[in-house]
Amino acid sequence: MARNPRAAARSLDGEMMIMSGRDSTLFTLNKTATTLWQSADGATPLDEIVEKKICAEFEVEPTEALADAETLVRELAGHEILQISETPITPDKPVGEKR
Repeated sequence: MARNPRAAARSLDGEMMIMSGRDSTLFTLNKTATTLWQSADGATPLDEIVEKKICAEFEVEPTEALADAETLVRELAGHEILQISETPITPDKPVGEKR
């Protein structure tokens, strides 16, 4: 997964304010969701982000954290704030584009 470059984001007191480029919906992410957002680099799998970032920083069980992260990622992807792909996402290869 990767952050959508068309989404506007600002950090405020450890939380992210993100505006969807699709419909201008404004989201406020808590600290856990902010960690996920900041880690969405297009190359690191979600389960690795959950294990190495979220579980390491917050007191949460890995199974519960992964389920919550999957739900959040689907929601943010639905608003085109995150991009999801089975293969790495790079700036020169957007989601869905084949090489």
